[in-house]
Amino acid sequence: MKPSTLALVVCCAFISNAAIADVEYHIDLTEPEHHLAQVSVTFPSTSKNSLVINLPVWRTGRYEVLPVADGVRLFEATDRKGNSLDWQRTASGEWQINLPKPTEVTINYQVYANQLGDRLRHIDRSHAFLDASGIFMYSPEFRDENVTVNMSVPKRWQSYSGMKRGNKKHSFIAENYDVLVDSPIETGISQHFTFEADNRDYEVVFWGEGNYDTQQIVTDLEKISYQAKAIWDGYPFERYVYMIHATSGARGATEHLNSTVIQLPRFNFRERKDYLRFISTASHEFIHTWNVKAYRPQGLVPYDYQAENMSELLWVAEGSTSYFQNQLLLRAGVISAKEFFEDLSKRINNNLHKPGREIQSIKEASLGQWSSTRGDYSLNHSVNIYAEGYMTSLALDFSLLDETRLAHSYRDVHNKLYQDFKVPRGYSVQDIKDILFELSGKDYQPWWQANVTSALSIDFEALLAKAGLTIGYSNPSATKVDAGLTVSTAGDHLTVTHVVRNGVAWQAGVNAGDIIVAVNGLRVSASDWLKRLADFKPGNTIKVSLFNNDKLVTREITLAEQPKGELKILPLSQVSNQQKSFLKAWIGIDWPFDNNGHYLKAKQ
Repeated sequence: MKPSTLALVVCCAFISNAAIADVEYHIDLTEPEHHLAQVSVTFPSTSKNSLVINLPVWRTGRYEVLPVADGVRLFEATDRKGNSLDWQRTASGEWQINLPKPTEVTINYQVYANQLGDRLRHIDRSHAFLDASGIFMYSPEFRDENVTVNMSVPKRWQSYSGMKRGNKKHSFIAENYDVLVDSPIETGISQHFTFEADNRDYEVVFWGEGNYDTQQIVTDLEKISYQAKAIWDGYPFERYVYMIHATSGARGATEHLNSTVIQLPRFNFRERKDYLRFISTASHEFIHTWNVKAYRPQGLVPYDYQAENMSELLWVAEGSTSYFQNQLLLRAGVISAKEFFEDLSKRINNNLHKPGREIQSIKEASLGQWSSTRGDYSLNHSVNIYAEGYMTSLALDFSLLDETRLAHSYRDVHNKLYQDFKVPRGYSVQDIKDILFELSGKDYQPWWQANVTSALSIDFEALLAKAGLTIGYSNPSATKVDAGLTVSTAGDHLTVTHVVRNGVAWQAGVNAGDIIVAVNGLRVSASDWLKRLADFKPGNTIKVSLFNNDKLVTREITLAEQPKGELKILPLSQVSNQQKSFLKAWIGIDWPFDNNGHYLKAKQ
């Protein structure tokens, strides 16, 4: 053989080996009734003396370390010839395999998958939902290699994912592990629909029986799809998959690279308030395809699957997404102006009744998200990257609209982030400030210090007045008593769940966890607590008998006063054309009220 021919053969052999050096996954789901699956992963040959294998300790979209590896058993490793390899467990989500010589490595393990509500992994007789972070192990050495996933599934099952399909019926391929981990698979008995919008293909997959209307959902999702251009110039995907689960109680949603999973109890779709919750969630997850998946803060790029990913800008990732979700629905005509403002008024009311807004900044909340908790302490001393992130986005949007005389809005900030900071580039606080300066000509450092680094305090009346609106009550003179606490009426006990910091119950010494048994010496039950309170007037002092750490004590609460009706957003009595223009620049619709302050009927 000539030297040139030998070189060509060696070169071709090298190319051939490189071409097939994929990470190959196989999952056996043929016996799903006990929530178990068998997983096999083959990694290309390595010359190192050990191979580190990981299973993520958290999943994208949920900023919380989870006991993911607790569902793994029967781990084993073999070389190319099937010989066993020694291994050690070196961390909660890490295995180290010893390699006496260069070889391919195949690992096999069992996975228990019954975490539907975590949107991590779930297998039963009717389907399997597979988020790779809870199913498929990876090696950091081969994280960037091509990925193939083959599945063995029961007959009649159909499989869907945001990934490209492989050369087998239940097979998918991805460019690397990061695409795999952000492209969950739904396989099982389901309903499947498709539509096209703005030259993009969409799929909608329904699993589980429920009282949902598939046609309404598909129609509304199509309407939403056309509204992305209100914020961004361009799309980060060619195809998008909605996975909708009608469950026996699990609820929530998670965004992914070009897909989402949305869960709602099976009979929580039909009532308008329930449907609004669902379709708002769908809009939220769709927005995440840009905000978080296409661009995200430094600290989240690249993802570190084995540790916390810290960022002081999680409020932009989550709170701003919440802020935009109903705006897209409003622009699409999926919700009315009345429904939009009802949602905003509830958010404002919740903010005004959260003492934690005076304590914690949204920056601190972002940095603390990985260790955040719920409950009494959280209410009184914390804010939320979703709820207060929404309010920070609202304040920033109004500031930018005002400073630029309606030429630019917060939407333009997100379009710039999308254009200039696509993953794998991450954006910083300074990058956002630079964008704000570019759009407005104003230094936003003082604003940032006052509203992001410090606890946010919004004068909602002054803020909304820019758009011709105010807050108030339909019957301002109607009031009711306020005991400064909330209770759980579940079960036989009347248990205090929250005590408002510096409120009347707080000052009286009532604590969360106390069990109330009597008011003014007469027994009170969970079912008649509110009726008993209604017998008193603001300023009255009541003696509340309760168990505190199993000890019977009495606390005297002097009842306060609060408005009886719900907070509402109302039009000002006198509204200028400039204020009407502000509202349209803000949410994209014409002035929605008649001369009497009533909502105009939506155009059909």
